[in-house]
Amino acid sequence: MARRPGAPAAYGEDFSFVSPLVKYLLFFFNMLFWASAALPSPLPPKAEKRPEWPPEAALACLAVDPAILLIVVGILMFLLTFCGCIGSLRENICLLQTFSLCLTIVFLLQLAAGVLGFVFSDKVRGKVSEIINNAIVHYRDDLDLQNLIDFGQKEFSCCGGISYKDWSLNMYFNCSEDNPSRERCSVPYSCCLPTPNQAVINTMCGQGMQALDYLEASKVIYTNGCIDRLVNWIHSNLFVLGGVALGLAIPQLVGILLSMILVSQIKDQIKLQLYNQQHRADPWY
Repeated sequence: MARRPGAPAAYGEDFSFVSPLVKYLLFFFNMLFWASAALPSPLPPKAEKRPEWPPEAALACLAVDPAILLIVVGILMFLLTFCGCIGSLRENICLLQTFSLCLTIVFLLQLAAGVLGFVFSDKVRGKVSEIINNAIVHYRDDLDLQNLIDFGQKEFSCCGGISYKDWSLNMYFNCSEDNPSRERCSVPYSCCLPTPNQAVINTMCGQGMQALDYLEASKVIYTNGCIDRLVNWIHSNLFVLGGVALGLAIPQLVGILLSMILVSQIKDQIKLQLYNQQHRADPWY
């Protein structure tokens, strides 16, 4: 039958604007991250919290608790990729727009954090110092935090935040005369210099190290703080960190682009279906 002049081109009943390639590419893209977010945390079991903790101390430790941080990031990632998976599979505009919006916000926050961290590097250094000091205070209160600090000190060959004497912030390692702890004026074993061919770790190697001066202490432990070591490591690995940042940004941009394309295609498909319904009885259609 003749088509009315000016009317859109007629499409077959089986025609669809939605590309299966875009749809399933976005689905499998999200499925991969959804599965990784659902994996259990590799961290060891949580240490039992001390019942005598005051609420403010428990809250402060929460900010640097690696297990809590991983759980929160995993839950957010799981929910975000859920929207992408189901939205692409069911062609749901609402879920796809939620996924695209959240991913855009995450990307912009990462970009803003990188720019602000570069511009206000001194303030970032002060904040990192505050976090490290806070972690030192709660070193013995949380097993996950303790393992994380020990790993960091051994990996970066450092001790404390600014220096090894920062461990006096911890109630167990404090050098005050009225401290009854057996670890008084000591540092954790992770501050100790490695001993070749050592079969058993000497956990008391840092005993009384804070009472010694830098020259004497440097024969047994690392005396440099972890903040300076971390800054030096960042400066020497800028290209690697840039590659990691790019590797994180590209999947996010791909996810945003695919979801926007799919939303546009779904909207076109809805318009086509409405047009077909409205002109089904049109003799010129």
